[in-house]
Amino acid sequence: MDRQLVILNPRAGRCQAARRIAELLPLLEGDGVVAELLETTAAGDAQRAVALRAGEFARVVCIGGDGTLNEVISGMLDAGADVPIGYIAAGSTNDFAVSHGISRDILRAARDVASGVPTPIDVGSFNGRYFAYTASFGAFTRASYAAPQSAKNAVGHLAYIFEGIKDLAAIRPYAVTVEAERETYAGEFIFGMAGNSTSMGGVLKLDPRQVDLHDGKFEVILVRKPEHIGQLIAAAVALQSRQYENELLCFFKAAHLRISAPGDMNWTLDGEFQPGAERIEIQNLHNAVRLILPRG
Repeated sequence: MDRQLVILNPRAGRCQAARRIAELLPLLEGDGVVAELLETTAAGDAQRAVALRAGEFARVVCIGGDGTLNEVISGMLDAGADVPIGYIAAGSTNDFAVSHGISRDILRAARDVASGVPTPIDVGSFNGRYFAYTASFGAFTRASYAAPQSAKNAVGHLAYIFEGIKDLAAIRPYAVTVEAERETYAGEFIFGMAGNSTSMGGVLKLDPRQVDLHDGKFEVILVRKPEHIGQLIAAAVALQSRQYENELLCFFKAAHLRISAPGDMNWTLDGEFQPGAERIEIQNLHNAVRLILPRG
């Protein structure tokens, strides 16, 4: 009989998955794949477990937030394994799940893992560190990793908004040069993102008609430094309304980016802290792993 490794982050979200694990495991075993449960206790546990043991299992199931999923995907790539990954989104925001049509109902998501279809998906590489769906810098980026877990558990993605408000008075422009395949963008920017998602932080939403999650390219957004508050407001309205024709916005697709930036310009990868570097290479790893997605 086949086995599956079920990795649970018991602290994710409001700990709802940990409280309902006795209901989840029988659903995951509904197709006859016996579950071995591993609860993480510290950062890096999921990545190490998958890197060491992925080849022993018919599938690996991640129960947690986007950060836990990042570790599972990273461990899979570290191992060079081609084992399907199931994702039960139990975090505070779950941008990745929203983008891929994975149910926010954890019991429904478990059934979908048991009956779903392994589907190749793109993954990002940031100077060799993997990310599942987004790499970003600048305004509000710090909120992703600075919001306390207790606040995320209590108020969900509002915790990111509250943390982001603290950054408003400290919005800092960075001198950045971004080389894409067809064009170079240079200047002072207050925000930048390379992503493979329709949602970031539960706040920034991209038009699903303009986002292809399986084309081997990132959607890239850069926001230039405003000269006055009116420009900033207009750019924010344009982003929220998904109308990217704005003097401060650069919106394009690219599979490969070379970036020159200040070394103290920190980033976030899938909501986790990433120290800055003066030279950064971001690559789209097309069809790098297989994610189990709902049928139909």
